Amino acid sequence: MNERKGLSLSGIPMLLVSLLALSGIAALFLDGLDRQDAGAGITAVVLFALWMFLNKGFFQVQPNQGQVLQLFGRYAGTARDEGLRWTNPFYAKRSLSLRVRNFESSKLKVNDFDGNPIEIAAVVVWQVVDTYEAVFQVDNYENYVQIQSESALRQMAQSYPYDAHDDSKPSLRSHGEVINTHLRDEIQTRLGKAGVQVVEARISHLAYAQEIAQAMLQRQQAGAIIAARMLIVEGAVSMVEMALQRLEQGGQVKLDEERKASMVSNLLVVLCGERGTQPVVNTGTLYNG
Repeated sequence: MNERKGLSLSGIPMLLVSLLALSGIAALFLDGLDRQDAGAGITAVVLFALWMFLNKGFFQVQPNQGQVLQLFGRYAGTARDEGLRWTNPFYAKRSLSLRVRNFESSKLKVNDFDGNPIEIAAVVVWQVVDTYEAVFQVDNYENYVQIQSESALRQMAQSYPYDAHDDSKPSLRSHGEVINTHLRDEIQTRLGKAGVQVVEARISHLAYAQEIAQAMLQRQQAGAIIAARMLIVEGAVSMVEMALQRLEQGGQVKLDEERKASMVSNLLVVLCGERGTQPVVNTGTLYNG
């Protein structure tokens, strides 16, 4: 069973009818006093008690709110029309918010796809879309949303590595949109039976666990240094090739293989060194230092 519209009438016309009925009951009671008619007085009292009971049917519906109606435990529908409403006085009414809500999960300690312990948390934006399922399918839908969201977050985190060395493979740190979409779909699958729609889910905290954080930081720094060195060497080799080609094309200097090797070695040292080079002035001939 899904949510259906409950029977309710506009409250303003019913309020006017109630006030007219109250006026009639008051007139009957006063008339009975004037005529000293006990029967009219008793009738007025009974009608007033009935009027009080019928007034229990009035209730208010705020914007983005639903009132779940039950008749002796049986679901009778949901009233979503805003304003003052009137319904069967025997109905029990339960207010349910339909507004968009969000919460941030606690920081979970899980193992990623590679088995590394990490800390992860997420922000989940959600709202109730089916009041029947939210009230009657689960015991406490708010607690259900929080527990199932954290369970889905834990499951999702185990499906990806924290950091991938191959850019074609998604990872928790580098592919935010892919990860968030997967997380939202994973949570929605679990919350569908509770009448809840997941509007958005995003990772709010991501870090290696404390016991391996320092080692992983050193690993990331080493990877960054290697990548930078590869770029520097590649650029240096290109510059050496260009220098040799320019010298040979101009015909200004004739270098044999030994001198070319020496020049290449010196240029690579200059271009790839971390510190400034100290030039050595050769005061001899080209072949006799």
